[in-house]
Amino acid sequence: MVVGAGVIGLSVAVRLLEAGHRVDVLARDLPLETTSSVAAAIWYPYLAFPQDKVAAWGKATYDELARLAAEGVDGVAMRHGTELLHEPTSDPWWIGAVPTLTRVEPRPPYGDAWSFRTPVVDMPRYLSWLTARVRDAGGTLTRMALARLPEAPLVVNCSGIGSRGLAADLSTTPVRGQVVVVEQVGLEEWWLAEGPAGGVPTYVIPRTTDIVLGGTDDEGEWSRTPVPETAADILRRAADLVPEVARAKVLRHKVGLRPARPEVRLERVGDVVHCYGHGGAGVTLSWGCADEVVALVGDPA
Repeated sequence: MVVGAGVIGLSVAVRLLEAGHRVDVLARDLPLETTSSVAAAIWYPYLAFPQDKVAAWGKATYDELARLAAEGVDGVAMRHGTELLHEPTSDPWWIGAVPTLTRVEPRPPYGDAWSFRTPVVDMPRYLSWLTARVRDAGGTLTRMALARLPEAPLVVNCSGIGSRGLAADLSTTPVRGQVVVVEQVGLEEWWLAEGPAGGVPTYVIPRTTDIVLGGTDDEGEWSRTPVPETAADILRRAADLVPEVARAKVLRHKVGLRPARPEVRLERVGDVVHCYGHGGAGVTLSWGCADEVVALVGDPA
């Protein structure tokens, strides 16, 4: 039994089904209602620790998403883009997870920049694909608000921020992220810019039919209601970074609560496997963590 129907829970369910297990997914929120559905969903390790494990899980996920993109899976594409940094910076700690990363000339006022090709995922479409894959493989998905983890021969807890209650883990805290989704204006490459003094980054992530602009990083904030002043600030920062988006029509505003934790919890405790606390890197770590869950679960009975 898998608890949670975000990208982690669904990816775990798929891998368990592929390994021959019976899988029932229980979740308070259905896939298109989860924080995963809000994510800009570029492959990029963000707010997830420890670095060594995140790099390994991230590489496995990068490779799988690249494979899915090559197969034409709905919502998954490989896109080139650039990250801008204020000061000259050593190579990122996750560099081994990407095939190539190229230093490029930064533009003012930035002092460093690099470019690489990475998966970009249109989450509503991808979550629908994952859901269909679960059901086609014989799994079930049921909406159910749980006060505690269910009693079953084995439970995989992928409840994200819900693990504060279901796993009694108060070290899991929300990091609120607000985004603005605008119409596609012909943008093909993504852009990511470091915030001032290590502050909140700005990102512009193109998808097939729209562009996701962000972001915010509000620790401990539970509200899922978009704030108009925040949206205006996102739009301003995004237009400063990529002027083309200034003319794009706003389609919708979204808010998600990233499940942050000092470290991703991926361990087996008796008949429960915990897999949560992925911060802003759920998509980035999804397949790598799912593979490790399968190893912890073992062979079907």
